[in-house]
Amino acid sequence: MNKQQLATKIWESANKMRSKIEANEYKDYILGFIFYKFLSDKEIRFMRSEGATEEDIRGLSNEDEGTVNFIRSNIGYYIAYKDLFSTWLSMGKDFDVSNVHDALSAFSYNIDKNYKKVFDGIFDTLQTGLSKLGESAGSQTKAISDLLQLIRDIPMDGKQDYDVLGFVYEYLISNFAANAGKKAGEFYTPHEVSLLMSEIVADHLKDRKEIQIYDPTSGSGSLLINIGRSVAKYIDDDNNIKYYAQELKQNTYNLTRMNLIMRGILPSNIVTRNGDTLEDDWPYFEDNDPIGTYNPLYVDAVVSNPPYSQNWEPEGKESDPRYSRFGLAPKSKADYAFLLHDLYHLKPDGIMNIVLPHGVLFRGGEEGAIRKNLIEYNHIDAVIGLPANIFFGTGIPTIILVLKQKRTNSDVLIVDASKGFIKEGKNNILQASDIKRIVDTVINRKDIPKYARVVSKEEIRNNDYNLNIPRYVDSSETPESWDIYASMFGGIPKKEIEELNRYWEAFPKLKEALFTADSQDHVKIVEGNHKDIINNHENVLGFINQYKDAFSGFDQLLKQRILDNMDKVNISKEKNELSQDVFKRLATIPLIDEYKAYQLLHNEWNKIAGDLEIIQTEGFQATKVVDPNMVIKKKSGKDTEVQEGWIGRIMPFELVQNLLLQDESNRLKEMEDILSHITSEQQEIFESLSEEDKEDLGEILNDDNTTFLSGPLNKAVKELLVGHNAKDYDEESLERKIIDTVALLDEERELKRNIKTLSTELHNKTKGTIENLDDDKVYSLLEQKWIIPLIGELGNLPIDVLDKLANKVKALAEKYKTTLSDLEKEIQETESELIKMIDQLTGSESDMLGLAELQALLGGE
Repeated sequence: MNKQQLATKIWESANKMRSKIEANEYKDYILGFIFYKFLSDKEIRFMRSEGATEEDIRGLSNEDEGTVNFIRSNIGYYIAYKDLFSTWLSMGKDFDVSNVHDALSAFSYNIDKNYKKVFDGIFDTLQTGLSKLGESAGSQTKAISDLLQLIRDIPMDGKQDYDVLGFVYEYLISNFAANAGKKAGEFYTPHEVSLLMSEIVADHLKDRKEIQIYDPTSGSGSLLINIGRSVAKYIDDDNNIKYYAQELKQNTYNLTRMNLIMRGILPSNIVTRNGDTLEDDWPYFEDNDPIGTYNPLYVDAVVSNPPYSQNWEPEGKESDPRYSRFGLAPKSKADYAFLLHDLYHLKPDGIMNIVLPHGVLFRGGEEGAIRKNLIEYNHIDAVIGLPANIFFGTGIPTIILVLKQKRTNSDVLIVDASKGFIKEGKNNILQASDIKRIVDTVINRKDIPKYARVVSKEEIRNNDYNLNIPRYVDSSETPESWDIYASMFGGIPKKEIEELNRYWEAFPKLKEALFTADSQDHVKIVEGNHKDIINNHENVLGFINQYKDAFSGFDQLLKQRILDNMDKVNISKEKNELSQDVFKRLATIPLIDEYKAYQLLHNEWNKIAGDLEIIQTEGFQATKVVDPNMVIKKKSGKDTEVQEGWIGRIMPFELVQNLLLQDESNRLKEMEDILSHITSEQQEIFESLSEEDKEDLGEILNDDNTTFLSGPLNKAVKELLVGHNAKDYDEESLERKIIDTVALLDEERELKRNIKTLSTELHNKTKGTIENLDDDKVYSLLEQKWIIPLIGELGNLPIDVLDKLANKVKALAEKYKTTLSDLEKEIQETESELIKMIDQLTGSESDMLGLAELQALLGGE
């Protein structure tokens, strides 16, 4: 399995296993055991690297003081053999919840003194929560055993596996967050928001050799880790990144530490604190060495997603250096308190990103004064408005504020990205293209109509320091207008034609081919198929050829960089390089949305990346591996995992069948088409029956009349039909229809048997074909799976542009096609017809008086 498949499998099982335990609590148990497995496996790897035999590992005990100290001083902790994760698995039915209690207790006193801050108390949440996994020791043991089996396959023994482990961990956290309601905000920032902030920060820090980053409300640590991953793309040695984190809640603080450690970050690069950020700020020092350990903490980047508008205690903080320059946030809303805390810890050339509720842009009072100071002191660099309902547990609109200590410019970039998202379940999600559009806009400080604008400090002053986004960027749709002249006499207003000006700039002669002059301010659309006129115009054909030329050789580039180097290509960097190549190719092509192209690349790359991960982890032979297709089915009322055929680890069965087993595949499809036709014929017969015949036929077949076509024929019907031929009856008779239906049912049953047999044979033949592929066929299949779909998707972009133009032209033609004069004429004709119809009606005296009055009204009297 690739990391996505593994993560999905673990989540689905874990979500069922947690039963009635709250998602917010259960996450601490499964993530805690994953971390314990990580530490156990790491110790075993270390011992093997030191030349230890399996017998030496089995001999690890707490009594061997020399070995204990040696291991502890090297990796920061020690776990005896009896307490290793792998030992628990090998115990089988002898495993007991007490083994976990004993191991976690032992771990707490086997931490090296130099690693106390990293590991001390890290399993407290898990230790105290074990009792919630069951009412008795037996039920707790069963629950823990199930968890151990669930996570046993997560790889943890190499650079590649840090990525897999990290992905699984992040995936589980995000899914627990989605199920945790309002509590999700305590520990998780959605990955897409995290990535957006990371890319903005990484660009600012990309030329530095050593980097310090800090999250004062770290939650699970995911935001901090994503910043580190993005920054690492630009730095030679990612061990030169140091991570600082502070978190208030003990269980969430433990998540931060686990998450950081499991990403392969050196313990010496992890500095974490469990405390109230607003009440217990750095400077940080150890109580036993306040001078030697003093650290005022000024960092290159601060990122945070603090709790929104929570209460805090400003009293007595007037002289706090974090707030003394700018002012104190109101007691009922700590948003600016967190912002000023972050800003205080920035180096002069640093950058910070903070997620806050929309209200911080325009609320008055103390917040208005702080905002004014921040603007006047030139700290606010950008305001990014995010879509509503993007965070778990809250639907309120949020923003990202980008601030710096020192800036050479004094303006503020304001971005309204609230419209760029897709709906996923209950939440709105930023797509990869939405994120890149925002990041590019911020980095390049672009002015984009209805999206972003660089606003001068003077303009902000004139607006009384109100930064509410709609004051500066109007992202609303332009309301539709109607031209009075065209509504009365027809034609299309030239001003509405000019709204399509970007198309006319790209296709200079196309407008003349579509429209002719009607009056000074109006035009008429030419007769004919407008879509054909557009698609066959010389300017459009030139545009299509220009696009094809731009992407000439792109398929060969993909083959060279991905297919030929699948065993060693850097997966994350390759995507970035390919996206840069796509943007470069589109630089001179009008009308094509480069971010739409980027999204297509991103979508296909996610599929390619999953395969590349498997190949780079398991080797090229994985392309020829077929695995049991395991599905969940109900057995004795319980969900049970059973095998249902086979599935290619990398090679899809359908692709292999379409390319290498065409005869068998086509034959099967033909039979399925015939079956579909038979079903349609049966339905036609049934629909042709009167309601009475349907009822009678239902009774004859001893089945309800909604499902008789698939129901069993009883003995009475068979006897009724013996000796009778369809030709003996009229085509519309019930008897004829019964005989035809029976014949079709017999044909259907026989066909279904043949389809099932052929389908099984094809399935097994596909399995054998994959397992015996030669290398050339593997390359050919991977080209069809990876490269052809992407080339096809990109090739459709010009067609999408032309279809959009054709629809706009059609809409303009339809808009004024029927004038008000035409409508008036139609109304008069309809009234006249109605008057004539009334003349033919008869009724009582009162009825006739009423009809006469109606005729008078219709006649305009």
